[in-house]
Amino acid sequence: MPSPDEKWQDEEAGPVVRPYALIRGRTRPTGQKVDLIAMITATRREPAEPWNLDPEQLTMLRLCRIPISLADLASELDLPAGVVRVLLADLRDLGLVRVYHPPPSPMRHDPQILREVADGLRRL
Repeated sequence: MPSPDEKWQDEEAGPVVRPYALIRGRTRPTGQKVDLIAMITATRREPAEPWNLDPEQLTMLRLCRIPISLADLASELDLPAGVVRVLLADLRDLGLVRVYHPPPSPMRHDPQILREVADGLRRL
């Protein structure tokens, strides 16, 4: 048994609350899926009941004052992208953030480009 003088945690231990506890065990966000490169911005709307928001959601609103991608938001919060997606969906449902999805790129699906890349890799 550890003595009362021993520390159980330090700064390197990380968060005390597991990420799934932040999202109350939910694994899927509501609404349309948010891509990692989607840009998120906070609306100018104030939360009707700010005390009902989690501290992480309040931090998300602060970070989203300027457009930020979901990947950058997850990095800034030091949370998995899946957790950020669920928290973000809650904010989106409340009308506190807007999500701008990147337009689909026609070059992503061009078979000719994929063949040229594969041929180039084979030549290496």
